[in-house]
Amino acid sequence: MNRLRHETSPYLLQHAHNPVNWYAWKPEAFELAKAEDKPILASIGYSTCHWCHVMERESFENEAVAAFMNEHFINIKVDREERPDVDQVYMEACQAISGNGGWPLNCFLTPDGRPFFAGTYYPPRPAYNRPSWMQLLEHILGIFRSRRREVEEQADQLTDAIGRSDDVFIKPDWLEAPMEEAFPAGLPVNIYEALQQHSDLKYGGFGGAPKFPAAMALRYLLEHYFFTGRKDALQHVEFSLRQMIMGGIYDQLGGGFARYSTGRDWLVPHFEKMLYDNALLATLMADTYRLTRAPLYKRAIEHTLDFVAREMTSPEGAFFTALDADSEGEEGRFYVWEKAEIDAALGEEAPFFNDYYGVEEGGNWEGRNILHCRQEMEGFAAGHGAGVAEAERRLAASREHLFAVRSRRPRPGLDDKSLLGWNALMATAYARAYAALGHEQYLQAATRNLDFLLGKMKQGHGLALYHTYKDGKAQYDAFLDDYALLIEALLETFQLNFDTRLLEQAGAYADHVIAHFLDPDSKLFYFTTAGQRELPLRRKDLYDSALPSGNSTMAYNLHRLGILRGRKDFDELSANMLRAVRPSVERYPSSFARWARAMQFRAYPFYELAVIGKDATKKAGLITAAFTPNGVLMAAPVADGRFPLLAGKSGGGDTNIYVCKEYACQTPVKTVEEALALMTPIKDRT
Repeated sequence: MNRLRHETSPYLLQHAHNPVNWYAWKPEAFELAKAEDKPILASIGYSTCHWCHVMERESFENEAVAAFMNEHFINIKVDREERPDVDQVYMEACQAISGNGGWPLNCFLTPDGRPFFAGTYYPPRPAYNRPSWMQLLEHILGIFRSRRREVEEQADQLTDAIGRSDDVFIKPDWLEAPMEEAFPAGLPVNIYEALQQHSDLKYGGFGGAPKFPAAMALRYLLEHYFFTGRKDALQHVEFSLRQMIMGGIYDQLGGGFARYSTGRDWLVPHFEKMLYDNALLATLMADTYRLTRAPLYKRAIEHTLDFVAREMTSPEGAFFTALDADSEGEEGRFYVWEKAEIDAALGEEAPFFNDYYGVEEGGNWEGRNILHCRQEMEGFAAGHGAGVAEAERRLAASREHLFAVRSRRPRPGLDDKSLLGWNALMATAYARAYAALGHEQYLQAATRNLDFLLGKMKQGHGLALYHTYKDGKAQYDAFLDDYALLIEALLETFQLNFDTRLLEQAGAYADHVIAHFLDPDSKLFYFTTAGQRELPLRRKDLYDSALPSGNSTMAYNLHRLGILRGRKDFDELSANMLRAVRPSVERYPSSFARWARAMQFRAYPFYELAVIGKDATKKAGLITAAFTPNGVLMAAPVADGRFPLLAGKSGGGDTNIYVCKEYACQTPVKTVEEALALMTPIKDRT
């Protein structure tokens, strides 16, 4: 019997009517595997995964294949977004066995959960230098029965290797290094130069195909420009963003970014839209706009967050997880156009629109057109004998009309579960966008989402939280990155509305994380608590991959919380975390981009700003509208002894701005311009 129909995960529900007797990742599956001494298949994917859908159609809906799986295996379906702890461990096994990974991830386990073989997609017939799925199943069953000792040895070796894999990147001998040795001024330059070796100077971004947005690495470059004045760093950020915003990876009609580009040039995306990508890119665009005031970023921020509000937000203020790439059984069908469709919809305006958005008779991808801006607006308008404002008006009217036409198409599937960490990441994006643009609805979206997370995802009356929420049900203990990203969102929002309850909550959750996740030897955090015992080992979350790691985010948080709450222990733990991975970050910055950002804040001067007086909130808002990554900010009408940064200070009859370093403050100033001048590392960037 297929047991998935009672689950809430959209991915598991997609498989609820397969003839395979799927179990969810629950104790009953392991108990049965042990009782019947059968190998376990853990098949891991997510609801918007194109190749997961393909393998389901080809194999898991096949009655004969399902009968073989049901007779000889205990079959478990796992939503990797719902159970990232499970995905992490078995993806590591797959990479150790085959040298690569991806989804669907199919991992074969001993009855007690240790992996002994893993792979990704397998076709129904031998192809792509791979056996068929049935051939693989028969082979696995054969070795499990006839070579059991080898299977057990392989499982032991893999489990041991996975358990030690984090240690490669941790250098305990660095924990004793003095600050000036651990984080010298030359360290950020070394990291910058290492990142630049992978920069794509022709198309923007980093590396080749497939190409991911790499928002965290681009933020490192943006902040590096702020600290050093290196113009090429800012130029690469702006060039990369422009290429993405003008490319096919960006939804020119509806807003929002797809997960990645299949080629170097950002034209052909993998069409799924993930909440986290749009959060990270909205944050990057907000910071870039704060620095440059370029209208392109303002429009893209508004367009992207309009998409999130329209299609990815629940009535409760929660954010959904993802939109599928597929509709009508085809990848990208919802987003692409035949030229004739556009001609019919736009009439005499079609040639103008088609020229700007690269629409061709034969299409630019599989016979259809992916809309992209193939020329700069100024040159395009001049070529058509129009002014820029007139060209933009005409294109906007055409986009609006085509958006309405597109809205009548069958829509891609929506993964409408809400994940704690991903929601917090988008709350941070809304907070940053409010700081940049001042749109009140953005701050409201951030605070409303935090209210949802702290209400609906709370376990009882303590601080423990759940990881996922859907249909009124929250479940699964929250993981390290959930708490870390929540703390960050609380801190970001606090530095906009200065509601001290948010700061107090951030501190309380930091203490909770230290109590339940910290490894006291390495000074780093495990991904799971000691009570989460469903896997054969506990891992640390170190890599900044598509999402920032929980550890790098905690290092970032604890530095700021240490200052804002006057907690030296927080600040010392943050510094030790950075010390422990410093050599790895310097050597592999593209895999540790958020770590690199946190180290850059240690290598250069970092400030505390306190704004005291009747106009404190107004002046603080002007400070946050500027790009000031090198400090934390508090504001209040009067001094507040509960917080060291606000203690013993006055507004001087009006409003004073104190610029401090390690609580040693310079003479207070009255204007925002004076305060920014005191903390700007490069005075002349012309």
